[in-house]
Amino acid sequence: MKYFKYLILGTIFGITLTKAELVSWYRIYEMFRFQSFHMYGVIGSAVVMGIIITQIIKRTNMKTLNGEPIVIQPKKLSIWRYLLGGIIFGFGWALTGACPGPMFILAGNGVIVIFVAIASGLFGTYLYGRLRHKLPH
Repeated sequence: MKYFKYLILGTIFGITLTKAELVSWYRIYEMFRFQSFHMYGVIGSAVVMGIIITQIIKRTNMKTLNGEPIVIQPKKLSIWRYLLGGIIFGFGWALTGACPGPMFILAGNGVIVIFVAIASGLFGTYLYGRLRHKLPH
């Protein structure tokens, strides 16, 4: 019962993304072929909202629901790190037709083949954890 609210919120999120066609392989394919603005509009809106909300959190010294201050640590800008990570993420997105969150929504929608992508993502995460100390950061 403790996590029931997260199940409900996740279900609503999954239905919303499904109805908005944001988990559709065809919409993602259109995006990578620059044939439709649909996905770019959604992603762009999310980026703008993220910037606005982050600034509100920083400027108002907002606290968590538990009363703890929200601290956003400054990040070291390493263009090559983000460029390489973005390329790898983009290749995975283009090959599977889904990014990590919608993969679970697709599984819930009955797209059985997505479990191959989920298993691959989990294995990649495990592999990164094992090799992290040997990688440049």
